[in-house]
Amino acid sequence: MAAVKELIRSESDGSISFGDYTLASKTKLDDYEFKGDIYKVKTYQEITKLERNGMFVYESVPGTSVTSFRADDAGLDFTVEGSEDAQITVELEEDKEYEVFVNSESIGKMTTNLGGKLSVNVELEDGVSARIQVRG
Repeated sequence: MAAVKELIRSESDGSISFGDYTLASKTKLDDYEFKGDIYKVKTYQEITKLERNGMFVYESVPGTSVTSFRADDAGLDFTVEGSEDAQITVELEEDKEYEVFVNSESIGKMTTNLGGKLSVNVELEDGVSARIQVRG
């Protein structure tokens, strides 16, 4: 997997890909339409952030590249790559328990806060991706 050079793109499987952790300076793309929603992405080495219709969806520190990002009633599913370990925060239903999987292995159950945010630390290294699944 490589950085998403377009910053955000639609995939043929109905998912989206976004982020470029190789950029030295902050870059953003506004008003990307996908399935009737408007997305905004900000990305570079230090942070990657995705918003949908002005609302928080995803953030990683440091920056990452995300492919095949899909959100549905069951949770989230995506693949992430970065140059080093990252803290990933996603928006889900508030005050709900989710089971989190990294590369198909459960890392346990976590409960979102009252704002619906859930944070996961993921071990990453340049050129190696990790598949993240969050199931409610």
